[in-house]
Amino acid sequence: MANRLSVIATRAGDDGSTGLGDGTRVAKDSARITALGDVDELNSSLGVVLAEPQLDAELAADLRNVQHHLFDMGAELCIPGYAKLGETHVAGLDARLRHYNATLPPLREFILPGGSRPAALLHVARTVCRRAERAVVALQRSDPVNPPVLQYLNRLSDLLFVMARIANRSLGTEDVYWRNPAAPPP
Repeated sequence: MANRLSVIATRAGDDGSTGLGDGTRVAKDSARITALGDVDELNSSLGVVLAEPQLDAELAADLRNVQHHLFDMGAELCIPGYAKLGETHVAGLDARLRHYNATLPPLREFILPGGSRPAALLHVARTVCRRAERAVVALQRSDPVNPPVLQYLNRLSDLLFVMARIANRSLGTEDVYWRNPAAPPP
């Protein structure tokens, strides 16, 4: 990779526009840039999770893989008409969901974000993922989006929820259960 990004401050965006991968310029608050930014923020959130020293090694390996897929997703969003993610990427998340779910007891009540620090950070990433998903839904109202992009984000938010439960379990921390006001006191 010979100087792929040799100049970081180009000043070309000083007018409130930014360049897409195909060379066209769009407003920095366009639906495409909003979706791209939310996916980038999601990837950064996963970077914060991965910086946690107590994070389970298997979760870390899966999250690193997801980060690469999110980078590819960003390329798709940056270049209209370009497709990088496919059904195999979505199927991979489905497989990881089955793997992790098979090791967890069923939920009998809603859980609140929290428990251990890695679990709490995974819940934050999950909410960022849901926002990115909403941004892609908004984008597809005006521009075509490769269907696996939306499917991937939908599955990923589920996987991040399950990973938060795994993170708590691996650290011997209980999930934080919502107290149903209609239930008798404990």
